[in-house]
Amino acid sequence: MYAVRLWESQEARACAEGQDPGGLIRIGRTGRGWRLEDLGVRIGCSAATVSRLERRGRKADFDMLMSAARAVEIPTHVLAASLGLTSVPATRVAPDGPRCAEEDPMRRRTLLAAAGMAAPASLLAGVSDALASIPDPTGSPIPLDSRFATARQLFDAGQNSKLLRALPGLLADANHAAHGREEIPLARLSTAYSLASRVLTKVGHYGDSRLAADRATLYAEWSGSPLAAAAAARELSIVLRHQDQPAAAERHILDAVTKVEETGLRTDAQRSAYAQMLCTTSYTAARAGQRDQALTMIREAAQAAHDLPAVAPEGRLFPVTPAAVDLYAVGVHWALGDAGAALEAGRDLREGQFTTAERKGRMHTDLGRAWWQWGKAEQTATELLAAVRVSPGEVRDRPAIRQIANDLRSRHPRVTGVRELVAAVDSTA
Repeated sequence: MYAVRLWESQEARACAEGQDPGGLIRIGRTGRGWRLEDLGVRIGCSAATVSRLERRGRKADFDMLMSAARAVEIPTHVLAASLGLTSVPATRVAPDGPRCAEEDPMRRRTLLAAAGMAAPASLLAGVSDALASIPDPTGSPIPLDSRFATARQLFDAGQNSKLLRALPGLLADANHAAHGREEIPLARLSTAYSLASRVLTKVGHYGDSRLAADRATLYAEWSGSPLAAAAAARELSIVLRHQDQPAAAERHILDAVTKVEETGLRTDAQRSAYAQMLCTTSYTAARAGQRDQALTMIREAAQAAHDLPAVAPEGRLFPVTPAAVDLYAVGVHWALGDAGAALEAGRDLREGQFTTAERKGRMHTDLGRAWWQWGKAEQTATELLAAVRVSPGEVRDRPAIRQIANDLRSRHPRVTGVRELVAAVDSTA
């Protein structure tokens, strides 16, 4: 009874409504009479780390936050509200003191515009706002599954701006549908956040991508779906890699590999998820400079995908094919600094092996990166121009690829194809 009163107290309600999970952890800890070091012993960290966790809240390490929340037994609905995962009453507790510049919507829009993001700043800010506070349901009569399919098609077509425009409403309605905490709606909601993380990572918006991936992870855990969990782990590992946290990225993806393997890999869907996890593990290891592990994992991925169909069935969560693994091998060798091996791995790749514009474009940009690493400007321009023709967003919206195009413009303006590439990129911006 005391525990119930504790989480129904005005202080706990204020933390939930103010999206302060760190404050909830402090309430749970002190309510049990624990010192900082007492909780630290239970979750495997120092008292100082617990103190930072309680102060930083949503900005703290997500795994540590979840461990502490479980240790002090924060009820699921209270924790979810503090993380911004469920709606809270309109009368919200305002934070003391001046708001951080990054939290102010107008300031955030200014920062996005100044960052030179290819995707419109208003669309990115709209998704950011939807992650900060879940919008009201849209009331759309279109079934959620149909809208999810459309959203995935937008990603596959490289239409990132249209997808960003659709995401706030999709996330709102998926959250509303999952209020009953049933497995399928929760898995669907996790997948929606995974898709949000995926497109945000692609356009270089890593902070919000991390938040979306964290939520995908939480909802996947609640749903009990190993495939939803694998999708969430994949996106989380990718954004962690971009945030220079290779060890955390590797830990998440290896855990996902183990969980998928535990399904027994009895279906093509499970085998394709397993091959995808191995591909991501390989690339993560390559970016961390772990050559042996990277090469071992990509070989195992090729073996796992060997008997998968050349064309993945429509709607499959992980549409992995043997050609898709070969494309990952290009990226793995590029990340290891071996341009020659990357180009050899992609020697037999053709657009026709991929069914979506996004993958076709990715094939050309990955080959383009390898040519650029080798110092071949003309071949780089040829591949990037091919990418622009099939999926402009793969060059326009990805900061690293757009930077190569800009470097070609400034350093090799007279190389064949560069002028046409620059004109094509500028015309689609």
